[in-house]
Amino acid sequence: MSRPRTAALTAFLALAIVILGGVPLLKGALYLEKHEGDTLHLAELVLRMARGEWPHLDFMTPIGVLAIAPIAVFVKAGAGIGHAIFYSQILVAVLLLPAVLRVATSRMTGPWPWAYGGFVMLLCLALVHGEAESSVSISMHYNRWAWAVSYTVIPLAVLAPLGRPRPWLDGALIGLGMAVLVLMKVTYFAAFAPGIAVALLARRQGTMIAAALIAGLGVATLTTALAGPAFWAAYLKDLLTVATGETRAAPGESFIDVIVAPLYMGGSLALIAAVIFLRQAGRAVEGLALLLLMPGFFYVAYQNFGNDPQWLYMMALFAFLLRPGAGVTNGMGWDLRAALTVTGIAALCFGAPSAINLAFSPWRHLAAETEETVPLLPRLAAHADLRTPESRLYTVNLKEPYDQPGDPFAAFRDLAKREDPPVLNGDTLPECQIEGGISGWFELVDDDLTAAGFAGSSILGTDLYSAYWMFGDFKPVKGAAPWYYGGLSGAENADYVVVPLCPMAFSLRSEMLKAFDEAGWTLREVRRTPLYILMEPIAP
Repeated sequence: MSRPRTAALTAFLALAIVILGGVPLLKGALYLEKHEGDTLHLAELVLRMARGEWPHLDFMTPIGVLAIAPIAVFVKAGAGIGHAIFYSQILVAVLLLPAVLRVATSRMTGPWPWAYGGFVMLLCLALVHGEAESSVSISMHYNRWAWAVSYTVIPLAVLAPLGRPRPWLDGALIGLGMAVLVLMKVTYFAAFAPGIAVALLARRQGTMIAAALIAGLGVATLTTALAGPAFWAAYLKDLLTVATGETRAAPGESFIDVIVAPLYMGGSLALIAAVIFLRQAGRAVEGLALLLLMPGFFYVAYQNFGNDPQWLYMMALFAFLLRPGAGVTNGMGWDLRAALTVTGIAALCFGAPSAINLAFSPWRHLAAETEETVPLLPRLAAHADLRTPESRLYTVNLKEPYDQPGDPFAAFRDLAKREDPPVLNGDTLPECQIEGGISGWFELVDDDLTAAGFAGSSILGTDLYSAYWMFGDFKPVKGAAPWYYGGLSGAENADYVVVPLCPMAFSLRSEMLKAFDEAGWTLREVRRTPLYILMEPIAP
């Protein structure tokens, strides 16, 4: 790409950052429309890191440090969480801009550098994770960011440069990008590393491989210097806890359904067609790389909530860029340029709902109604710029079985295949669950604990969240998980354990109490209310 066109592309992408990143700031706060629980989880991660704590070392999470640090750095500098999220998205887009420009100017021609660059900026700056539901949510922001990074490293490895090769630069960008994926969400690294490695080996790109290894090891060395050698073992332990647990190993459809369910089958067939047509068109390396990336594409979609196939636009890009000249046919007489064009268009169509939702999200946020919103963290005035409709935080519904003894449907209980109710010190706990009312729960319980004289304690909850310290005068539990993934992380550092009588996640309360029992812990009751039982944990 010529210098004038490169300058024009740079200006276009800079303008995209200004517009997509700046429009949300006009509202003065981040106004959520769903996923308040996920945002509460993110807020705890960010606030703890801003206090000087490290993921994995000071609290349990499978999410990498680079998914949290861009937000935490602005909170530490004095910004509210809402504005810190906006600033962090802009920061990620700016940091990724040089790599995006390198991919666009060295691997693409025609309209594709503009389309490619604009979509990557959108992944960085959108205010929804994807899917087709019209709403504003910062949940799973790290998935978008990880896809944006993947959209730089994969094309650098798979596509041959159009002009003068710069293997040291391209290899360094690949190494840095892969290191970022390790420290942001390691799933992406594991899923895409085989295809990237094979593409580089097939092209005999020894220099690029060396540069990638040097850059990646440089990031690992820097991380070790900042966090200490124990960081990596702690990170691996957290990942294994999630991967081997029953709670969050996969938050959506089964792996098979992500490939062949009606919602996804069209995209899967388009991907298979792209591999076949690329191989038939003489693009052996690119077709092989895409074939090896295929399981990774499916796995990342399977492992992410919503199962969004964000790889569709990358596949479409490859289909358009790698089309042969006119007249090239396969053994069936099909024109392969036309075949790849149709395949690319199909991928664009299958991916359109998610892409359109991403593109509309900053504007949807700008048009959001704000009159009946309240802070997600009402007891932390500095973070009042993180807001959501008050009805979503304080509307509480009680969900319980209607087939217990004495109920009209008791005769069908055995057919319902319900899990056994949890038992605490010989007492059977109620079979119930509350829906909604996250802030209401923590405000009520924190006020009650404070009035009872337990202020200043470290409180662990046998539920999805343990965010008591963000709603009252309590301390976070060192080593515990802000979002429960399984096991008893941090239990040894808790002064007390809150056992909700009706939790937000019935199965998680059961799983955690079972883990205490199997590990030989004693839970001594010190307080009982209509909402919860307060226990003192005694280690075996």
